[in-house]
Amino acid sequence: MSDNPMKPYLGRLAEVKDLASEIKLFRVELMNGGCEAFQGYQPGQFAFLSAFGLGEAPFGIANACGQGNTLDFAVNRLGSVTTGLHEMGEGDILGVRGPMGNSFPMEAFKGRDLVVLGGGIGGAPLRPVIQTVLANRADYGQLTILWAARHPSLLVFTDEYEAWRSAPDTRLHLTVDQADPAWDHNTGLITDLLRKVNPSPKNAVTITCGPPIMIYYVSRMLGEMGFSPVNNYVTLEARMHCGLGKCGRCNLGEKLICVDGPVFNMAEVGNMLETFL
Repeated sequence: MSDNPMKPYLGRLAEVKDLASEIKLFRVELMNGGCEAFQGYQPGQFAFLSAFGLGEAPFGIANACGQGNTLDFAVNRLGSVTTGLHEMGEGDILGVRGPMGNSFPMEAFKGRDLVVLGGGIGGAPLRPVIQTVLANRADYGQLTILWAARHPSLLVFTDEYEAWRSAPDTRLHLTVDQADPAWDHNTGLITDLLRKVNPSPKNAVTITCGPPIMIYYVSRMLGEMGFSPVNNYVTLEARMHCGLGKCGRCNLGEKLICVDGPVFNMAEVGNMLETFL
């Protein structure tokens, strides 16, 4: 991070493409020292993107370090900042502040089975986990991916599904709340899919990201299935405003998501997740 943690690095949009309905993928080339600052960032960390004149918003970094010379961010058009970002195109300049937060303990996951559960744009910060596992396939056990969205048009990274499916010891399961006529996968909530897939908790960890209500019910079900809370990891990115633990807006009990997280296990979170619902 910069000597001035509130000062963003400049980034040039190397590529902008549609990822899903109202969701775009921004591929950012870092400038003026940003490359050095982000060298060695880890899956689960996040950064703030600035649309100059409008403000900034936090986004999970959506690609693993070493997957190219750019940073990927999935941006859902929701408010003034994200709308301003959506109106940018290739070659435009934006601000990038980070990297921030902790990360998934990928070293500790080695030798274990992984169950990755992504809901909608919540799949973006999970993509680096998948990329890391597939790039170091012999280091990890079975990889089970449960990927969900409200509608097929809202599924993210669809162009990568075949690569995920074809990887050794990897299974991809898709579900949507509301299907369209072309949909030929599971229909229903991700909890329905989780019950159907029924992964074993033996030597396994789970990693979940999505809307808080999804994380809440998935975590409850995982507990009922025998997964220990200490082995159930979540990433919580709501309410972050400064990224430095100063404003207090992202408190989770005594913890601050921006500096103590955004990655937690459910033993750390406990019942505090209910405050996000």
